[in-house]
Amino acid sequence: MKINSEIKLTLVSKSDAQFLYGLLKERESNVNISHKKMPTYTQHIKFIESKPYSKWYIIRLGNQKIGSAYLSKQNEIGIFITKNIHIKKLGTTALNILIKKNRRKRYLANINPKNKKSISFFKKNGFELIQHTFELELS
Repeated sequence: MKINSEIKLTLVSKSDAQFLYGLLKERESNVNISHKKMPTYTQHIKFIESKPYSKWYIIRLGNQKIGSAYLSKQNEIGIFITKNIHIKKLGTTALNILIKKNRRKRYLANINPKNKKSISFFKKNGFELIQHTFELELS
């Protein structure tokens, strides 16, 4: 059996909070667009409980949790696979399952321009660059 055929997406539940927090810790701070600093675990729990996405999944390889994928209410896709998994096409398989489970006419992926790996991933999967967004943050 091919490894990618063992990939499944299961909806996020409260029991996934610790795993999701670990994934969040793995992200490089200079490529994030969703937050500027690492939230506390309590803030993270509140975020999960707020049901921020239209659909939010744990990516599983068999019974092992290996990542997460979401579809926002604006049809934005986010995929993150733990750094200790190095299997070709795994992200593409998860992306295809997410799209198949959640048919839309259009999907977006908001990516920090410094995140070359994500840019490459989405380009390889047929996404096209449509804009760069600038921000001014006053304190």
